[in-house]
Amino acid sequence: MPTILLLLTSSFLLGLLGLSFHRTHLMSILICIEGLMLVIYLTMALLIPSTNTSTIAILPILLLALSACEASSGLALLVATSRTHGTDHMKTMNLLKC
Repeated sequence: MPTILLLLTSSFLLGLLGLSFHRTHLMSILICIEGLMLVIYLTMALLIPSTNTSTIAILPILLLALSACEASSGLALLVATSRTHGTDHMKTMNLLKC
């Protein structure tokens, strides 16, 4: 079990590093966020059986539903910004421009 936790922790840190260093495209940001959510889901799904509590067994399902909503809203934002700005580069998107 510690090997699995080490792998999940390192993949979460890799997702955070990707999110912090590769912020040039909106699509890469969305993929890093989706990877972080999947690692959190896997961690919760693996750790709940070891705690032997049935009250928190619904949490991975709720997290998976929230990550699906996040992915759909992120893709909708990607389509909207690529239609208005013509690209998904984050440098072209400035909050001060209307």
